[in-house]
This record gives sequence, C-alpha cells and structure tokens, in this order.
Amino acid sequence: MATLKQTFDRLRKCALAYPETREDHPWGESAIKVKGKTFVFMGVDKVRLGLSVKLPRSREFALEYPFTKPTAYGLGKSGWVSAEFAAKDKVPLDILEAWIDESFHAIAPKKVSAGVDMKKGKSAER
Repeated sequence: MATLKQTFDRLRKCALAYPETREDHPWGESAIKVKGKTFVFMGVDKVRLGLSVKLPRSREFALEYPFTKPTAYGLGKSGWVSAEFAAKDKVPLDILEAWIDESFHAIAPKKVSAGVDMKKGKSAER
C-alpha cells in the first residue's frame, strides 16, 4: 500500500497535468490553480491526507462516502467537498482523480477546459 506522501504526490501530479495549472502554498498546503483560480486544495503530513474539490455534478453522491464532508468556511454551500484519510486507510485514487477532473472542468475557463478530455486531463488535440 502506498504511503500518504506517495498518494499525495500522485494526486498532485494528476492535478498539475491539466493545461495552464500551477501550484501555490497558502496556509502551508498545496493549492492547484488554473488561470489563477484554485480547483484543488490538498495537504499531507505523517498522519493524514486531505483534499478539497468543487463537485457541481457529483457532490451529493460524493458526500455519501464516510471520508467526505462539505468543505468548511462556507465553501461546502458552493459545491466544495473535502476528503480526509489516515495512514491506515485505503485511498480510492480512481475516485479522487475523477473528482480532480470534475473540479478542473468546473473552475477552468471554457477556453481552457474545452480542449481537455474529461477524466484524462490531456489535450484532446494530442
């Protein structure tokens, strides 16, 4: 089983594979942005991995998982969902990668997201 740091690195790489993305570090965590707008907040330490994404389509379904909750600071009302995992937990990478994809498409300007295949994070032109 992968460590929390290895899982974080994989999810970070997935998010940064989208076009016109960059990473900032407010509050000591990673904020992955597209054109200056955050589509993934994530952080990791020795005991937990956490991330927050905007899920306009699958929010209600996502909140049925025991590891999710509406994102704090009022973001949950806008469709943001947070997931948290302990070192002993099995992290569902396929689900989290799909959520990163949905969040990218929800936040990215249409000109940027239009050229990206959903669930692949790659340019449709390639």
